[in-house]
Amino acid sequence: MKKIFRKIHLWLSVPFGLVITLICFSGAMLVFENEVNEWSRPDLYYVETVKESSLPMDKLLEKVATTLPDSVSVTGVSISSDPGRAYQVSLSKPRRASLYVDQYTGEVKGKSERSGFFMFMFRMHRWLLDSMNPGNEGIFWGKMIVGVSTLLLVFVLISGIVIWWPRTRKALKNSLKITATKGWRRFWYDLHVAGGMYALIFLLAMALTGLTWSFPWYRMAFYKIFGVEVQQRVAQGHEQKSDVQKGGTKPASHQKKKPFAYWQEVYDKLSRQNPEYKQISISSGTASVSFNRFGNQRASDRYSFNTDNGEFTETSLYQHQDKSGKIRGWIYSIHVGNWGGMFTRILAFIAALIGAALPLTGYYLWIKNSKRCRNELNCAVLTHSIAEYCVTYLFLYN
Repeated sequence: MKKIFRKIHLWLSVPFGLVITLICFSGAMLVFENEVNEWSRPDLYYVETVKESSLPMDKLLEKVATTLPDSVSVTGVSISSDPGRAYQVSLSKPRRASLYVDQYTGEVKGKSERSGFFMFMFRMHRWLLDSMNPGNEGIFWGKMIVGVSTLLLVFVLISGIVIWWPRTRKALKNSLKITATKGWRRFWYDLHVAGGMYALIFLLAMALTGLTWSFPWYRMAFYKIFGVEVQQRVAQGHEQKSDVQKGGTKPASHQKKKPFAYWQEVYDKLSRQNPEYKQISISSGTASVSFNRFGNQRASDRYSFNTDNGEFTETSLYQHQDKSGKIRGWIYSIHVGNWGGMFTRILAFIAALIGAALPLTGYYLWIKNSKRCRNELNCAVLTHSIAEYCVTYLFLYN
């Protein structure tokens, strides 16, 4: 049985190993993207001086709106519980565009945009640097290769455990050791076997959740396991478009009614009700509150309010929300490893690096074994030839 799994492990690993290395390495680089950005650009994410009170939100956002082109409007604002962090102001276009603004002075600090390095790593992780064809026509080959490689990674990991799982507890203990004093070949072998065992759970979790972004059939099956039917993307896109029309891209006649008039009042109410909030986000008619908790990092309580007087009209606490939204948040949180805070993020980072190293160590061992097999074959042929020569010599001359 193990011989069959060895062949499966080898045949799947050799052609797709390098792709798996690129996917895992780029994923590891993205784990601490926010921290690296904030460390390298503190002037963008933090205010220079924290004052006793910030500017009223309607005046602040109107001040920001005057700096925007006529075709762009303010659609929302995100406020951190940290008074030293700048407000993040969302814009109507381009997609997911936002600005960081000093809430005490009204100064626009800059745009929120991905750095070249992290954009490169993101495109590598998701699409192998490929670009979707205009109009979404044809096959998105980069995305397809990433999806297939991730799916095969699941089988590679499972077959690897079948091959190397020891029969006794003592053997298991020895298998989990990495020795650096018995030569390079032993070191790479230990890193391949022990490293794979240590990172197995995280790599499987990241692969199984990552596949939901690669294949619609897999996403539907994954959601169905939890009793959720996935809506068609067309319908979702239409709903999102409708939401945008209800939000910051309202007709000019509505914009004249000061759409930010009650946002400060809404924020004040929510911050009083939720003193331990992590972030409060407000847009036209809706608001959400997130917290520093373990688990689904996209979990939030949602509120609707009347834009004419700021009174709340509907409250949707996270525990009462539908399963589909919760599953999406859990999938993302498990995939990036932030479900358990900084500790699990560090583990996810290490596991992704090990995942990137596994194909490389596997190639090394495969090449070494191939050379050894060729050397053994050559030695056998040479020994056989010498034996034949000796037998012939003895027969002719004796």
